[in-house]
Amino acid sequence: MHPEMVDGTAPGHQAILRLMADNPGPMTLTGTNTYLVGSRPCWVVDPGPDDSRHVASVSDAIGRLGGAAGVLLTHSHNDHTGAIPELGIEVTAAADGERFEAGDGTALTALATPGHAIDHFCFFSDDEVCFSGDLILGWGSTYVPPDGGSLAAYMDSLRLIEARQPGLICPGHGPWIEDPATKVTEYIEHRESRERGLKEALERGVRSRMELLAEVWSDVPEQLRPAAAVVMEAHLQKLDAEGHLPADLGE
Repeated sequence: MHPEMVDGTAPGHQAILRLMADNPGPMTLTGTNTYLVGSRPCWVVDPGPDDSRHVASVSDAIGRLGGAAGVLLTHSHNDHTGAIPELGIEVTAAADGERFEAGDGTALTALATPGHAIDHFCFFSDDEVCFSGDLILGWGSTYVPPDGGSLAAYMDSLRLIEARQPGLICPGHGPWIEDPATKVTEYIEHRESRERGLKEALERGVRSRMELLAEVWSDVPEQLRPAAAVVMEAHLQKLDAEGHLPADLGE
């Protein structure tokens, strides 16, 4: 396990406990983060995958915190939700701006942030801690598919987080983000750089999707190229919606 990923309380925020599932992979990094927020009872943010050991750890921690008020989901992907049946705690549907209070007064407010998934939410504590799900990760960049609510929506979601100026980000994967402003700027600039690369290649007459991927995503490891190809489609979809996609684009 990465030394920064040992389960524990958030820096400067004792009411936030992180438990990381043992499901590492190219898309999950070191594993999916489950957060318990507040106490007597606490809120469970993203229960994690269907893994008995993780469920047991989460259940034990919930018991120590005086029970669970319910489950809040950043989004419905299985690595964040698979534990729900075995955990046996009801999912509480979130609406934009809705507030959820734990027994000790710790509260979370939902913010709709589509892009990675159309049903994606972030949650903000009253002291501006952001639970970012897969909108922003502790390492690397996140996966933005064409059906995730659109890349334009994803960029709007990043700017919503930027405007809130969180003091700490608790991501769905990876370590605590203790310099949120730098990370959010990095995420916005990363997407803008990919878009500039696509536009420049298209302006030079490149019309093959394979050539566009090889040129603009040349830094992506081979095992992540299929995911990068899907992300590229989200970028092309955005350019098309804005009237910047050539009609003769090929396969």
